[in-house]
Amino acid sequence: MDFSRRETFGLGLGALALMALPVGASASTIEEMIAEFTGGADMADTGVTLTAPEIAENGNTVPIAVSAEGASSILVLATGNPTPSVGTFTFGPLAGARSASTRIRLAKTQELVAIAKLEDGTFARTSAEVKVTIGGCGG
Repeated sequence: MDFSRRETFGLGLGALALMALPVGASASTIEEMIAEFTGGADMADTGVTLTAPEIAENGNTVPIAVSAEGASSILVLATGNPTPSVGTFTFGPLAGARSASTRIRLAKTQELVAIAKLEDGTFARTSAEVKVTIGGCGG
């Protein structure tokens, strides 16, 4: 395949432009994600239940469950994953239970954080550490 001088120059400029873009510019820290969810409000340490295994033999499928009485939404974060946001569960006024369960992927031993926004506008937080023996995110 032959490239003209103009095409080669254009490809080179495109490669330089890609390298100049900041890596992870859209990535947020855990603190920024929490602040965005809570608006910087104080959080209680009770009211949220996070169920996760103490030891996960395989990080590819780690079962978790989260619940909070009177929650309108619950944010779950995995602090050691390349993409920490596990999910946000939103509950309507007719929800029978304010709980959710799923399986997640964990890269390594890390802390899981669950923050609930309660219907009265307050926030509650809990966390749990999960020890992973075989990482699920390429680890």
